[in-house]
Amino acid sequence: MTAATESSPGPRHAAPEEPLLRIQGLTAGYGAAPVLHDVTLTVPPGAIVAVLGANGAGKTTLLRTVSGLLRPSAGTVRLSGADLARVPVEHRVRRGMAHVPEGRGVVAELTVDENLRLGGLWRTDRRDARRALDEVYALFEPLARRRGHAGHQLSGGERQMLAVGRALVARPRLLLLDEPSLGLAPRVTAQLMGLLASLRDDTGLAVLLVEQNVRSALSVADRGVVMSLGRVVRDADAAELRDDDALRHAYLGF
Repeated sequence: MTAATESSPGPRHAAPEEPLLRIQGLTAGYGAAPVLHDVTLTVPPGAIVAVLGANGAGKTTLLRTVSGLLRPSAGTVRLSGADLARVPVEHRVRRGMAHVPEGRGVVAELTVDENLRLGGLWRTDRRDARRALDEVYALFEPLARRRGHAGHQLSGGERQMLAVGRALVARPRLLLLDEPSLGLAPRVTAQLMGLLASLRDDTGLAVLLVEQNVRSALSVADRGVVMSLGRVVRDADAAELRDDDALRHAYLGF
């Protein structure tokens, strides 16, 4: 062995990828009553992380705090390393975050097309905004057929498609999705979860998914975070959570 070989460095290891979303020590609530207690979790780029737990676990409060609708009393939320503490909601959208709240949030009086265009109003590249709209219609064919119908004329599944589609028009890197299967038929839920998996695989979209339909969520998630009474009690690979009978019975109800 030559001296040059002896002094050569060993194999290089790639630095771990910075999480797209990093939540650390987050405490938040309403008035003087905290709902979240020291919550820490991460969402890697191009991953689906499911937040699971019973009613009252703090899941919706978590998404509202991440999106800027609720100010935390402690802790940090970082997107691509940037602290969002002083970043208002609309600027978080510009930085690549989109939030689809529980209840879908469709404007009932506006048409499908008008609702979708709301998602891109802030964008200055009008050509790409038009392209994004066309892509949403390609993803959700029922919306393309009903683009002139008002929001109140749509089925529950179509309204959920519209809410997700409006968020996608903004071309987010991170989608915050709150209870998307609520009130939907099992077939529609399966289609929606399949779409999320396709968006992750095809476009690199990251998703922080709050969902009570645990089986559906874990079928597409890369990781799962289990919450109870505002605290994280488990953060693990989705497959590991599916196989943990004791945890599922204690916190997830199946």
